Amino acid sequence: MKWALLSVWNKEGIVELASLLHQHGVNLLSSGGTGGVLKKASIPFTEVADYTGYPEMMDGRVKTLHPRIHGGLLGRRGTDDRVMEEQGIVPIDLLVVNLYPFGEMAQKGLSLEEVTEYIDVGGPAMVRAAAKNYRDVAVITDPAQYPLVEAALRKGDFSPEERFSLARAAFARTAAYDAAISNYLHGLGKDFPDLLTLQFPNGRVLRYGENPHQKGAVYGSGGIAGQQTLQGKQMSYNNYLDLNAAAGLLREFSKPAAVIVKHNNPCGVSIGESVLEAYTTARDADPVSAYGSVVAVNREVDSALAEEITATFVEVVAAPSFSAGARKLFLKKENLRLLVLPDPVDAWELRSIDGGILVQHTPPSRERWEVVTERSPTPSEDRALHFAWKVCAHTKSNAIIFADEKRTLGIGAGQMSRVDAAKIAIEKSLSSLAGSVVASDAFLPFPDTLEVAAAAGATALVQPGGSIRDRDVIDAANSLGVAMVFTGVRHFRH
Repeated sequence: MKWALLSVWNKEGIVELASLLHQHGVNLLSSGGTGGVLKKASIPFTEVADYTGYPEMMDGRVKTLHPRIHGGLLGRRGTDDRVMEEQGIVPIDLLVVNLYPFGEMAQKGLSLEEVTEYIDVGGPAMVRAAAKNYRDVAVITDPAQYPLVEAALRKGDFSPEERFSLARAAFARTAAYDAAISNYLHGLGKDFPDLLTLQFPNGRVLRYGENPHQKGAVYGSGGIAGQQTLQGKQMSYNNYLDLNAAAGLLREFSKPAAVIVKHNNPCGVSIGESVLEAYTTARDADPVSAYGSVVAVNREVDSALAEEITATFVEVVAAPSFSAGARKLFLKKENLRLLVLPDPVDAWELRSIDGGILVQHTPPSRERWEVVTERSPTPSEDRALHFAWKVCAHTKSNAIIFADEKRTLGIGAGQMSRVDAAKIAIEKSLSSLAGSVVASDAFLPFPDTLEVAAAAGATALVQPGGSIRDRDVIDAANSLGVAMVFTGVRHFRH
C-alpha cells in the first residue's frame, strides 16, 4: 500500500489507524474534519484540496468529487496506468470512509431542510468507486474493520478474498444508506412510506424451512434473529418462530415467569415466587404438549430448574442467563439448544404474501377496562383477568384462555369457531375450572361462548366488546352471575 484516503464522520480509532499507516510508509490523503483530527495528532497527510488543486467549497458539500480522487479509486492497475500518470493521478490503494449519520439524524425531529444536509454524496460515491475496483483498492466502511488493515499491513497486503469481502460490505452499506434516505423521503407525513426498501444482514442458511422438503434461511443481527446457541443443534426455522412467540409473551411479565410454546402457541404459562415454581406450574398445565416445546423464562436458569427442564424433552431453552451448574447439566442433552434472551428490537412486523408483504406496527394499546355487568370482578378475579388477557394477546385466533391469578388452566387456540376454542380449552384443562376466569381475544358475537365457560366453572370474563349483540351477552352474564370486563382492544393473531 502506497496511498490511503481517510474521510470519516465517526472519528473512533482514526488517529490510531492513521498513525499505523504512517508508520508503514503509507501516504495519507485527507480533508475536512478528518484532516483536522490528523493535524491535531501531528500525523503527516496531504490535504485533498492541495492534491486536487481545488479548495473545499459550498460548506463542505464539494471536496472529494474530483477526477484526481475518483481516478485514483477507479483506475485499473496495468490498464489505466498511462492516463493516470498523464493526469497526475496517484493510485489510491486504501479508502477509509464512514458516512454522515443520516438515519440517526432523521430520528431527531429535524426539518426536511436540516436533515437533507446529512445526506452524504461524496462518501458513497467514493465507496462505490473503490468497491467497484476492489481488485486494486481495499475499502473500509466501519471502524470495526480497522483490525483488518493492521493485519494486512503486517502480512504485506489484503488477500483477494478479503478485498472482495470488503467490497460486498461496502455495497451493502451504501444500499442500506440509500434505503434509509428513500424510506424517510417516501414516508414524510405518513404512517408508512409509499415505497419501502428493506435490508437484513447476517443471512444464515438453515437445515430446511418449516418442513424438510422446503429450504429456509434466517436474516438479522439483532433480537431473536441474531442470537447464536450456547449449545445444541442449529436452530431450525420453526425454533425461531416458536422462540419469537415465547419471548413476546414472556416480556409481558415482570414477576418470575415461564412460557412454554408449541407450534407458535402457548401451551403453558405461569408466574410464581420463583422461576422454578413458574416453570413446573406451566409445564404441568399441559405436559403432553410441553414435549418437544420451546421454553422461555425471565430469570437465570439454575441447577434446580435445569434438572426439571431436562426431565422433559425440550427443543429450546431461552433465559437471560444460565448458571455454571445449569450449563453442566444441560450438556447431558447435547441436542438441546440454549439461547440467551436478547433485548427486544423495536421494528415493524413484516409478513410475506403472494407478490409482496404486509407491514404493521403496534403502538401502545389504549385499553379501557370497563366493567359492564352488575357484578364487578373480585380483586382475585381482576388479577386473573389481567393475566389471562396477556396470554390471550399472544395466542392464535380464535383464542380462549382459562386461567387463575398465576397460571393458564386451559388454552383453546387457532379455531374457526370461538365456541369450539372454549370447548377445546375446557377439554385440555387438567385442573378444576371452578372459580377460573376467561379471556377472549375478540368480542363474543353471541352468549354461547360465555355460557359454555360459565358451565365449566368460570366466574369472570374479559373481552374487547364491540359486537352488535353486546347487550345480549351482558344480560347472559348478569343472569349467570359472571363478572365481565370490556377492554376496547382486540387481539387477533393470525
